[in-house]
Amino acid sequence: MDKTAQTAAEAVADIGDGSSLAVGGFGMSGVPTALIAALLEQGATDLETISNNLGVDGFGLGTLLPAGRIRRTIGSYIGNNKEMARQYLAGELEVELTPQGTLAERLRAGGSGIPAFYTPAGVGTLVAEGGLPWRYAADGSVAVMSPAKEVRAFDGVDHVLEHALVPDFALVHAWKGDRHGNLVYRRSARNFNPDCAAAGRVTIAQVEHLVEPGEIDPDSVHTAGIHVDRVLHVSDVDKPIEFRTVR
Repeated sequence: MDKTAQTAAEAVADIGDGSSLAVGGFGMSGVPTALIAALLEQGATDLETISNNLGVDGFGLGTLLPAGRIRRTIGSYIGNNKEMARQYLAGELEVELTPQGTLAERLRAGGSGIPAFYTPAGVGTLVAEGGLPWRYAADGSVAVMSPAKEVRAFDGVDHVLEHALVPDFALVHAWKGDRHGNLVYRRSARNFNPDCAAAGRVTIAQVEHLVEPGEIDPDSVHTAGIHVDRVLHVSDVDKPIEFRTVR
């Protein structure tokens, strides 16, 4: 039952070329940076990422982009990352833009064994009707467009069919975890991490505080250990501030 990995390299060793990854975090909060850094060093390429955003230049998933490791991404926010914008417009990166709540529910559904669901979000837009540019060609034309989705009325209101996401791996960050994989997130760092953790076929968690089984109150557990395959203790976590404001 001891799921601890001794090193970050060991934790991500079996992530192969072409793997799909759900990665927790929102902006710079709750990002599994140690696992991403180990993946960069490990060398896996042609990856498909599922994450709210691709970090910022030089941080989080933003470190994999300039190395050409990401082929495709599913996310809800594409700002604040110049390299992502460059690759997308140059036809080097495929981007499936998804409403934020829909993205969270697609991950939650995947973790719950629900294959698809209907939502009113996106009805009447290109999200439902198709035609969003997923990938551009080198000449600036659209090489791949999003397909039209099924729309069905419930109680007189149109809803669009969205499919669940079940990635090969999930990388998440937690404040505390035990050797059985039970996880506790802290404040805003909770964000997409629980949904990613449940959705991944293999879930790898980095935790700031590693404790023994039984030390976490069961009522405080956010992600049950049954969803987690590996736990890595990270003692020094970089937590930069994305936007500094002053009065």
